Amino acid sequence: MTIRSMTGFASAQGSLGAHSWSWEMRGVNAKGLDLRLRVPDWLEGLEATLKKSLGKALARGNVSLTLRVSRSGGGDGQLEINPEGLVAILDALAAVEQEAGDRNINLRPATAAEVLTLRGVLEQSTTSDDPAPVVKALSKEFETLVAEFVQMREAEGAALAAVLNGQLAEVRKLTAQAADLAEARKAKVAETLKVNLARVLDNSEGADPDRVAQELAILAVKADVTEEIDRLYAHVDAAGDLLSAGGAVGRKLDFLMQEFNREANTLCSKAQNTGLTVVGLELKTVIDQMREQVQNIE
Repeated sequence: MTIRSMTGFASAQGSLGAHSWSWEMRGVNAKGLDLRLRVPDWLEGLEATLKKSLGKALARGNVSLTLRVSRSGGGDGQLEINPEGLVAILDALAAVEQEAGDRNINLRPATAAEVLTLRGVLEQSTTSDDPAPVVKALSKEFETLVAEFVQMREAEGAALAAVLNGQLAEVRKLTAQAADLAEARKAKVAETLKVNLARVLDNSEGADPDRVAQELAILAVKADVTEEIDRLYAHVDAAGDLLSAGGAVGRKLDFLMQEFNREANTLCSKAQNTGLTVVGLELKTVIDQMREQVQNIE
């Protein structure tokens, strides 16, 4: 399986008989799978079919799909008289003429052409089409559209994976530098603790030497960054394995980025050394860059 980006685009056009259509599908980042479809209502059952297909093909992303369908000639039929509308208009005209006659008002008779212009008398008939053949053709064509959409997401995913692998290599290199600096400072830390212990004992009459030594040992343990370095190495291996496995690993990688950041923060807080602090800050920078890339992975 390959890594996929959540961003993508695909479009297509097709036709069947008097009908023609155009597809447009776009994808952006999202925490889950959010499908937004705009499909003509008269294509019964199509929207459910499309959602099912997208649900099988995609795991995450905000995906918007627009389908526009038109009919040659606009789908308009012949002009026809609406019998109900005509009767209502003629009844109204008769009532007006009757009332005018009762009041000795002479009205000019209305012509047939004038009656036809009145609202509701003359209407355009609509062509009734069987949607089933169109729905079948659209459903089949949609498979190709989804395949193209997924292919674009995979191409972008491959590029993201390459960037992330490079960043993981940088994190591994910086972690190795941190390990070397931590090892080099051990002798200095031990000497500092001895000096501090002697100073404390000289200026704390009556203090329990064993208790003081224990407190200083606790401080030494708290300053040790071995665990943080080991976990950073482990996270690099885990992230590399996820990228190699492929598939919908975006959530897992996002969790790992949080763990990376936690270890880098702890490393900086324990550094007590300029060189180690610099490396820790560089680690945080690379990890932030990785996290931005991970947000795009399905």
